[in-house]
Amino acid sequence: MLRVLSTSSITVLALGIGASGLAAAQPAAEPQSPEGTVASKETAVSENTAVSDRAPHVVETREISPTHTVVDVYSPAMDRVISNDVLRPAHGGSLPTLYLLNGALGGEDGVGWMNNSQAPAFFVDKNVTVVLPIGGRFSFYTDWGAPDPILGINMWETYLTRELPGVIDREFGGTGLNAVAGLSMSGGPALDLAIQAPELYQAAASLSGCPAPSNLLASVGISTMIASGLNNPFNMWGPPGSRGWKAHDPAANAAKLSGTAVYVSASRGAVGAVDQIPEGAIPPVGGMVVEALVHRCTAMFVDSLEAAGVPATVSMRDTGAHTWALFEDQLREAWSTTIAPALQTR
Repeated sequence: MLRVLSTSSITVLALGIGASGLAAAQPAAEPQSPEGTVASKETAVSENTAVSDRAPHVVETREISPTHTVVDVYSPAMDRVISNDVLRPAHGGSLPTLYLLNGALGGEDGVGWMNNSQAPAFFVDKNVTVVLPIGGRFSFYTDWGAPDPILGINMWETYLTRELPGVIDREFGGTGLNAVAGLSMSGGPALDLAIQAPELYQAAASLSGCPAPSNLLASVGISTMIASGLNNPFNMWGPPGSRGWKAHDPAANAAKLSGTAVYVSASRGAVGAVDQIPEGAIPPVGGMVVEALVHRCTAMFVDSLEAAGVPATVSMRDTGAHTWALFEDQLREAWSTTIAPALQTR
């Protein structure tokens, strides 16, 4: 169900959202490696780097096609270079910017929007600059309280809100209008980034994410996920129940999204036409379970939005099994209903 939350009513706009008109996309567990894909260049910077070079800046730019550029940006907060896929229409010009975040492994393994969806083709004729950072696995795109022995220094909120936007605007000519969207691991963090930097983003979208991380079950699940990569989840916001978990919980801070165009979506986890899974293929059981869990997490966030009187576009679905085809369908819907209008573009 797609509905719009307003301060006075809930208006039903459409029912039975499916996959009509979508190009095929792969289930989340099956990465592709098309020609032209560029691996992450997330590298440490030498201690001999000149002090004058320690402001955020472009290290290298590589044109993959007339509409796809890879821009390597130095992050002072993390003292390393981060690669970013940048999509723009061939005609160029000054455009608003959408920061589109990848999932659990941050695109470092090649699994992400560029390789597993038709997002690049979708945006080829859109008047927007789309920036997709490569990196941030298990980071939840936040500033961690302590360095991690495996992941190193995670200061992704600082990078995404204070370092990268200025570089992108200088390099490509931004309009000052920005949006942020994420899927799965990065869905809740996309909303949190908009809460932490309300002056930066005009719109924020969570696609099958968990925007209520301080909930006990959610915090345990998130900690388990981070630990699965042999990382210490307590280095992020401390143990579950610590103040940091609530400070970065969109459900606990829903009122702070007032004035931001919000889109949120999740499914109950049943396989459906939207997943575009070939007939006879093994159902993505893991994805079904994850999607059912984030549906509950998303429902808690929606309840908080309603209680705070914050308008939003809400797409709670019966089918969708945490597949890339589902994420792409949500992205297209978020673009048309929420992001494009907020960015004053099409």
